Amino acid sequence: MPAPDASATSVQTLKLYVGGKWIDSVATQTLEVRNPAKDELLALTPLGGKSDVDKAAAAAKAAYPAWRATPPVNRIRPLFTLRALFEKRFDDIARTITLEHGKTLDESRSSVRRAIDNIEVATGIPSLMQGRSLEDIAVGIDSYTMRQPLGVFAAITPFNFPAMVPMWFLPHAIACGNTFVVKPSERVPLSQQIIFELLHEAGFPEGVVNMVHGAKDAVDAILEHPDIEGVSFVGSSPIAHYVYKRSAEFGKRVQALGGAKNFVLVMPDAEMDRAAAVSTESCFGCAGERCLANSVVLGVGAAYDAMVTRLVSEAKKIKVGDGLEAGITMGPVISKQHREKVLSYIEKGIAEGATLALDGRGYKDPKNPNGYFLGPTVFTDVTPDMVIAREEIFGPVLCVMKAATFEEAVAIVKKHDLGNATSIFTSSGKSAREYRWHVEPSMLGVNIGVAAPMAFFPFGGAKGSFFGDIKAHGTDAVDFYTDKKVNIVRWF
Repeated sequence: MPAPDASATSVQTLKLYVGGKWIDSVATQTLEVRNPAKDELLALTPLGGKSDVDKAAAAAKAAYPAWRATPPVNRIRPLFTLRALFEKRFDDIARTITLEHGKTLDESRSSVRRAIDNIEVATGIPSLMQGRSLEDIAVGIDSYTMRQPLGVFAAITPFNFPAMVPMWFLPHAIACGNTFVVKPSERVPLSQQIIFELLHEAGFPEGVVNMVHGAKDAVDAILEHPDIEGVSFVGSSPIAHYVYKRSAEFGKRVQALGGAKNFVLVMPDAEMDRAAAVSTESCFGCAGERCLANSVVLGVGAAYDAMVTRLVSEAKKIKVGDGLEAGITMGPVISKQHREKVLSYIEKGIAEGATLALDGRGYKDPKNPNGYFLGPTVFTDVTPDMVIAREEIFGPVLCVMKAATFEEAVAIVKKHDLGNATSIFTSSGKSAREYRWHVEPSMLGVNIGVAAPMAFFPFGGAKGSFFGDIKAHGTDAVDFYTDKKVNIVRWF
C-alpha cells in the first residue's frame, strides 16, 4: 500500500492491518488527511471503533501463545530485517511524514532515525530481559526472577511524530514476547501505513502486530477491552489523565505521557549567542508542535535583556514554507483548527499585557496560500500568571520571562503544574547541579536545547506531564512490558 500521490484525482480510504492482512474498516465515517502546507487531500482515515478494535485484539490474543513460546533470540530476528527495511525506505517514510504533518524534511528524517534507534535497542532483549538470581537465600534454598510477557498491549499515538512515537513502544513490546495493536493519530496515518508494510515484509507471524484507525471511539474500545493488558499513550495532559484513569479502572498497566510547558533557564554567565540560537531552534522546531519544545526562555538578571534582542534576531532568520522545499526551516501547523487555536493564544498574550516583540500572525506563504502557516512569534515581558505562560500552546510562540535571581527562576519552574523537560544554559557547574537538584522535570539539559533521551534511556516527564509509574523506551520498556516472577526453590 504505497503512500498516496498528492496529485491523484481520487484518494484511498485507509485499511486496517489485522492478523497479517490488510482489511477494510466497518466504519461509516472518515476523516480527511490533508497536506497542511497546501491544504490538499491525501487520504481518508476510517473512524473505526469497538468492532475494529475487537478484531485486532482477537488476532493479537490468538497469536500470543505461539509468540510467547518463541525464544527471545528468534523473536528479535525479524527486527533486524525491519531495521534494514527502514533504512531502505528511509526517505519514503520521511517524505510521507512531511506530507501529512508539515514539518521540514530534515526534521522528518531525524524522527525516522530515532525510530530506528528504538528498533536497535529492542534487538538487545535477550540481554535486557534477563532476570536475577541468588544462591542460598537460606540454607539449601535458591531464589531467582524471570521476566515474562503479559499478553496483548496497545499504543495510542499522537500527530506530531507519526513514525517515531509508535516505535517507542512496539519493538520493545513484541521483543519481550507480547503481541501489539497500534492506533495512530487519525490526522497522520500515512507513515504508519508504510511502516506496517515493512512489518509485514519483515516476517512477523500473523497477529503479532496489528493496526486500527479511529478517534475517541477506538481509544475507548482499547482502554476498556478485556483482552488488552496494557496501554501506552502520548498526547495532551488532559487526555493522558483520562487514558490513565480509564485504563486503571479496567485493571490495565498504563504509561500516559502528557503535555509540557518547558522552561529554558539562561544564567548571566551563559554563552548568550549559543543559548539564543539553540533556544530558538528548540521552540520553533517542528513549528513548536513537540512536547520537548522549550517554549519559555527564563532570563536570570542581566541575561534577560541580553537574550531578548538575540532571540528576536534569531527568530527572524527562520524561513517558513513547505517542509519539502530546500532551505525551509519551519513548516505549517497541523490543521486550520490548530492554527486558529494558536492565534487565539497570541491574542490572549496581547490582552494580558505581554509585549509582542515579533508578530507571526500575518505570515502568508507566497507559494502555498492555502497552507496552515504562522510565522515565528515572540512575546517579551511575560509573567508567570499569564495564560501564555501557563498553558501549552503547541505552536510557534516563544515566551520570554525574567527572574531577578536563580532562586526566583527555580521557584517559577517548580510552581508550574507540568514538568516534562527543561534546560539550563550556564558556565557554572554549581548552577547546573543546583538546578538539577531542585527542579522536577524528568528530562533535563545542560547547555542543550532539546533534552531528548536516546532510545536506551527512559523517556517521560513528571507532575502533570506523566501519568503512570514506568517511562517509555530504554530499560523502562522492559519493565513495563514484562512481569517479574520470583521463584524460591528447595530440592530435597
